[in-house]
Amino acid sequence: MGKLNYLTLARPDISFLVSVVSQFLNSPSDSHWNAVVRILKYIKRAPGKGLVFTDRGHTNIVGYSDADWAGDSSDRRSTSGYCIFIGRNLI
Repeated sequence: MGKLNYLTLARPDISFLVSVVSQFLNSPSDSHWNAVVRILKYIKRAPGKGLVFTDRGHTNIVGYSDADWAGDSSDRRSTSGYCIFIGRNLI
């Protein structure tokens, strides 16, 4: 799972999925393992996915974050998220 977490830095399209599956590392069920297998199959089918940047005249870096502390009613786990922009390009 560590390599999959590392890959989220280069593949933001899987970042959310990996963060959700990572919440169940202590006691994964078959459905969690099936989700990991689906993520890996997606990565294998889409090796050329990447980021496309458009030059819009500036390269300001802006970041936003949010957190939901114990917001999941089923297990009271906390979730957080963030997004980073370079200019008007979402990373």
